[in-house]
Amino acid sequence: MAVRLNDDKEMVAMIREGLKRTGGYCPCRLERTEENKCICKEFREQMEDPDFKGFCHCMLYYKD
Repeated sequence: MAVRLNDDKEMVAMIREGLKRTGGYCPCRLERTEENKCICKEFREQMEDPDFKGFCHCMLYYKD
């Protein structure tokens, strides 16, 4: 399993700025819960799935 940043540098910069504004919570989510703290629970679970390949919800990370 390999997890990497999105290749789109502008998108990464925009999402990281959003993370700074929200104190580390996914800028794409309305609720500020521990489940939505980057790396979010949804993507952590997807990383554990050997068949999953794709982006996290906010498209910051990609799992190969």
